[in-house]
Amino acid sequence: MLSQSVPEGLAAILKEMERQHADALASFDEASDVAKILAKAIRAQGRLILLGMGGSHAVNRMAECAYRRLGVAAVSLPISEQLYSPLDLAETPVLVTSQSGESVEVHRLIESLSDRRQVFGLTLDAGSILGRTVPSLIGQGGTEQAYAATRSLLVSLALHQRVLAELGDDPEPALQGLKHPQQPDIHPAAEALAGCEAILFSGRILRGLAEAAALGMMELGRMPSYALEGGQFRHGPVEILDPTTGVVVLRADEAAAAPAERLVRDSLGTGAPTVLIDASGAASPSGAVRIDVHKARDVAAAIAMLPPTQRLVIEIARRRVPEAGTPRRSGKITRVE
Repeated sequence: MLSQSVPEGLAAILKEMERQHADALASFDEASDVAKILAKAIRAQGRLILLGMGGSHAVNRMAECAYRRLGVAAVSLPISEQLYSPLDLAETPVLVTSQSGESVEVHRLIESLSDRRQVFGLTLDAGSILGRTVPSLIGQGGTEQAYAATRSLLVSLALHQRVLAELGDDPEPALQGLKHPQQPDIHPAAEALAGCEAILFSGRILRGLAEAAALGMMELGRMPSYALEGGQFRHGPVEILDPTTGVVVLRADEAAAAPAERLVRDSLGTGAPTVLIDASGAASPSGAVRIDVHKARDVAAAIAMLPPTQRLVIEIARRRVPEAGTPRRSGKITRVE
């Protein structure tokens, strides 16, 4: 996958990624009991609040649109926001996502909840405070050891898909993406973006995937990176675009496929190196560097697009940072606010 020697930190990340599809499939299969209980609670109230931090918040954002498509009033928030400017959680099912189940915010949230009857967890560690305290969807394969979320994201998407399936969503497109992962060539895109001073990731229905990619770019590549929902990108931030600023547009089979193509075209017009990661099945005459996967929507699109997006981020980071994957200032589990 990588063209030269692999730093120790990245080697650990790649080891996680090698088994992420198998672990995601196993997670889907094993989560039925808790998923049924959570789905029943969601149907009863018609609402769902998704809480997470970092990559866990991003993966909630990837699934948020799919819940809404099924008629659920789903809202995704960082746990830290809930702690300091809380929504009223009474009578509303809450799903707390945390791969470790042990971050400082999870501890504080659990301690703050006087009524946990409608609270559920999504974690890779059944023995964590989250997994022990509330009924939890458990990701298989154990906790993620490498720095920067990769396997945990795909496993968490599979767990969301299990809940969505219990709510009536067809899981087969997502499962096919896990059983038969695609491996598109990401190197032309990496070449196009390698010299950039900053990279902007943008999606509409895939805004959560954009957020996960930007987070990974900052963590691994130590470069300015930002995620913008496509409409928000149009409201001023286009001023930043020039030949030193890369743009990655993420497009699924969605109502916003045409606006995404216009954004790609206009980005190229500024001289910004532009990449389109595409699961829309639509044409793209813009001339952007493309990474194509099969046509898909919602969680199935995120499952198809996440691994090549991860590989793109890793390849850019490897070219910039000799010890990419080894953090200097943060750890896998955040212990302080």
